[in-house]
Amino acid sequence: MKVANDIIEWLIQSGALAVLVAFLWAYAKPLLTAKAKTAKTEQSRQLWTLAEQVAEAAVNTMASRNLSGADKYAKAVDMVQTSLAKSGHHIAPEDAEAVVQSAYEKSGLGDKKQKSTDNVNDTQPVLSK
Repeated sequence: MKVANDIIEWLIQSGALAVLVAFLWAYAKPLLTAKAKTAKTEQSRQLWTLAEQVAEAAVNTMASRNLSGADKYAKAVDMVQTSLAKSGHHIAPEDAEAVVQSAYEKSGLGDKKQKSTDNVNDTQPVLSK
């Protein structure tokens, strides 16, 4: 036991312990930073997935309501923000708007009345002189 105490005392007095701690910190800090960044990225990805699911549900709910398009959009954005806030997640208003717009585009609800203007078959033939 005396030998162990002597070794520890020598490490402290010589400064080798401080060098060892500094070396280990320099080695561990990038690993810890990368781990934290990966965890934050994964958490953001999961939050975005949850926001997309909530937005799809909101868009589908608003589709059957007898409101103007702007009102449906505003209520869907509000539903997304409220639902996420209830579960403890906060999302910026512009992000909520983007996720609702994306859900609307994926739903195919806006494609019913759109007409393609780039249809080649709708053009008139050119008459030669």
